[in-house]
Amino acid sequence: MDQENLVVADEERSEDPETPQPEPARSFVAEWTITILLLLFGTTNLVQAFVIPTGSMEDTLLIGDHLLVDKLAYAPSGPVSKYVLPYTEPKRGDIIVFRYPVDINQTFVKRCIGVPGDRIRLVNKQLILNGHPVNEPYVYHKSELIDSYRDNFPGAPNTYMAGAALDMLENHVTNAEVLVPPGFYFAMGDNRDSSLDSRYWGFVPRGNIIGKPLIIYWSYDASTEALSKPMISIDHLLDLVQHFPSKTRWRRTFRLIHGYPLN
Repeated sequence: MDQENLVVADEERSEDPETPQPEPARSFVAEWTITILLLLFGTTNLVQAFVIPTGSMEDTLLIGDHLLVDKLAYAPSGPVSKYVLPYTEPKRGDIIVFRYPVDINQTFVKRCIGVPGDRIRLVNKQLILNGHPVNEPYVYHKSELIDSYRDNFPGAPNTYMAGAALDMLENHVTNAEVLVPPGFYFAMGDNRDSSLDSRYWGFVPRGNIIGKPLIIYWSYDASTEALSKPMISIDHLLDLVQHFPSKTRWRRTFRLIHGYPLN
């Protein structure tokens, strides 16, 4: 397995108005069978390790969560492998790991909010997906203040936007909704008030998506500064030596990661 890469995580509604229910979870035995197989036989082609250095996916993923990412989940299927391996396309509500469209040398983790063809807008922080308000129990709001662009999206561009986001606003907005084009996805962080995501840098190309987080294999209470550096610092190493038992979040160890279906 490769050395851990840093994840920068700053980042169709049915006619039935009832709150969508989570998809039936696979059995405990099936979940752990898949996990153990990946741990035993995984290579960089199957599973990869990442660490979360920032809080844009709080409280789903915390700063210092160390993840194993399933790289097979969204891999393109071959003529034979498509009948053997469980390849899928990213779905609304999945947590995805992808190469940052603005700089593919960086890797982000966000939640997939929109798939090709979806219509998206936010009204006073409320997600409206394909014309219907969506229940998002995973969303965390740090502030009650309303930002004119962030919380009422799409709106007038602001200074934090990348060029692709400007193109999104100019060419992919119809009736005050963003329309996700073919081959692209719309992603946002669960810490919705503190996430630089598709609202600010545009759509995620399908080819940039690496996989989905599978399990938290270790969680350590460290700072963003310590985890954002390309190499482990002496201070962080000393912190690990001195505080490993007390700062390890033992309850998060080996926690499986699941998406939440948005319909």
